[in-house]
Amino acid sequence: MGVKLVIQIPCLDEEATLPETLADLPREVPGVDVVEWLVIDDGSTDRTVEVARELGVDHVVSHRGNRGLAAAFLTGLDAALAAGADIVVNTDADNQYDGSCIPDLIQPILAGADMVIGERPIEDTPEFSGTKKRLQRTGSWVVRKFSGTSVRDAASGFRAFSRDAALRLQVYGRYSYTMETLVQANAEGLRVTGVPIRTNPQTRPSRLVKSSMQYVRRSAQTIVRSFAIYYPFRFFLVVGLVPFLLGMALLVRWLALYLVEDVYSPRLPSLIMGAVLTIVGVQLWVVGFLGDLQAATRRLLAEARVRERRRAFDERRITDGDA
Repeated sequence: MGVKLVIQIPCLDEEATLPETLADLPREVPGVDVVEWLVIDDGSTDRTVEVARELGVDHVVSHRGNRGLAAAFLTGLDAALAAGADIVVNTDADNQYDGSCIPDLIQPILAGADMVIGERPIEDTPEFSGTKKRLQRTGSWVVRKFSGTSVRDAASGFRAFSRDAALRLQVYGRYSYTMETLVQANAEGLRVTGVPIRTNPQTRPSRLVKSSMQYVRRSAQTIVRSFAIYYPFRFFLVVGLVPFLLGMALLVRWLALYLVEDVYSPRLPSLIMGAVLTIVGVQLWVVGFLGDLQAATRRLLAEARVRERRRAFDERRITDGDA
């Protein structure tokens, strides 16, 4: 059985841009025997589905209503695995990414990587303002620190996944999948790398990012939530250190003043505040410990889910191959 590549494209009202995106995608890729296209319709109200079928898309799956980019991404992974994909490439329907870079994107997968991120030439992209470039650099640096990866463009949606990575990935947020999957990949022990890619001229403004402040707020929420989910003990250990150290500082100050002052002064506010902050810090550590126990249970359930998904999709591939 040869290697199958499925290129998935999440879509929401992409009737105008989808033809150009599909025209840019390859039908033959070195190292791959079969290339198929998959469109995920996330509740489009225009002719996105009809255009996809008219232009020869191999698979089309649809949501009854708009569920968001993250849900469309996960639906695409399931559909690609059901279609027998050994490698899944995700790209955007606005033709932001140069489809001719797909051979470069999947080469590390063929060599044994699990996830490959297409790193855009952000500094040379004229559509990106100076503010957006700084935010992209800062955001990617923060994600590298949280995820333990070396990816230079954490927000890039141009990605390749091995079959095993596609089976394991899960997204809890609705906003996007880009940053959360990087944190999860490190937690799952997946091998992640990045390759430089090219981009096409902008066809329309981004629908995901309405403003710089919205991007910062939602990205920060995603990073913090992901770290709390996959590394709960480390997360609450760091968070709990702040009130604990402040509380201990107040208690030490109270004790020092109590011992050295000639005139007795209870200084009750410092004593009470120090005790409260110290207790809060310890409670946060307890929450982190309980969260770590829950994370262990979640990992066991995730492994069971992966085994079940692998069995189901492999059986389906064998059945389709026999047919």
